[in-house]
Amino acid sequence: MKNMYLRIGTSYFKRSLYPLSSGDFIEILVIWSAELIRQDHGKDALSEIEKFDGFICIPENRPEYFKKRVQDYYNTYHQISKSPSEGDITSTLSFLTHIFGAQLELGLDYLQLIYLRPTQILPILCLVSKERSTGKSTFLKWLKEIFEYNLTFLTNSDFTSNFNSDWAAKLLVCIDEVLFKTDELTERIKYLSTTNTFKTEAKGKDKKEASFFGKFILCSNNETSFVKIDADEIRFWIIKINRYQKEDVHLLEKLIAEIPAFLYFLTNRKLSTENQSRMWFTPEQIRTNALLKLIRHNSNQIERELANALMNTMESLDIETLDFCFSDLLNILNKFKIKYDPVEIKNVIRKNWKLEQAKNSNQYQKVSITNDLDFYQNLTKGRYYTITRKFLSDFSDELMKTND
Repeated sequence: MKNMYLRIGTSYFKRSLYPLSSGDFIEILVIWSAELIRQDHGKDALSEIEKFDGFICIPENRPEYFKKRVQDYYNTYHQISKSPSEGDITSTLSFLTHIFGAQLELGLDYLQLIYLRPTQILPILCLVSKERSTGKSTFLKWLKEIFEYNLTFLTNSDFTSNFNSDWAAKLLVCIDEVLFKTDELTERIKYLSTTNTFKTEAKGKDKKEASFFGKFILCSNNETSFVKIDADEIRFWIIKINRYQKEDVHLLEKLIAEIPAFLYFLTNRKLSTENQSRMWFTPEQIRTNALLKLIRHNSNQIERELANALMNTMESLDIETLDFCFSDLLNILNKFKIKYDPVEIKNVIRKNWKLEQAKNSNQYQKVSITNDLDFYQNLTKGRYYTITRKFLSDFSDELMKTND
């Protein structure tokens, strides 16, 4: 009876084994009344119950260092059930070679840091492939078997919900078939990947600030537009996974059987990298062709929309050359209802298209557009850019070749 109940703060809880669909169980705490404890175990039962001042979540995966009591607080981090034990890891290393390819050592460092240094900030790992039978889902299921209740699966809608208390204290947050359609979601996951604190919210309860140590793993069949990132992005580690030539239907079982030996391997392995950034790895170390492909697609999308708006403007005015100041351009994009980031637009016209402003403020024909999309020009002064219809036509042709 003594270990069955807890008093945390002023409330009593009962330890309960919650059954999972897999047939396994996880321990949860269920609020229990003092009166029921007395009825079930006698009037003196309450004095035998272990007492804590409150909850805390301190991640620790190694069994010899894990503590359920931290000072006078109850640690809600779940102790994983598998302990390191020397053994064979042939199937595991073969599988991880398939996942990480030439970056195997970085992948092993990544997993080792999660296991041994769970509070270390790490990049957002993204496994992408438009093909099936690649092992992406197997990788997530295998990690679930290792870290158990400290890993959770989210859907896109789960991540967008304001109520986040069910995953805010998890070590690994995995989103399969991810598709972030808005900049807001991308900015949110980028912020969470590098923060140490996070405001959690549950239904019917006030927000509260807590430590956050979650690492994000995203999987997607969409290689080029599952998330919107810019050319300077350093937080995403994107890996293209190839299809298995021959699928092993028993692979997950083999990987699970080798988990104790793999944990032993991680515990005794020397890291191949040193801590060189807040996310451990340098941007150069995690820069991949898959990342460059995603950046190129996002950049192409912005350029395509910008080029179409300018081409439509020039066709409506029946002109071959268009002069515009930056504010004129933003006004054109607004009229066409094109969503944009001013910094990205400025990068396109200056860096990608290499357009240069007039050195002095000179007269030019400014374009204005009515709400009915009627175009007209009037003479004004400013430091303007100049673009031609031929430039836009050549750009569109080149873009089609790139996409092919």
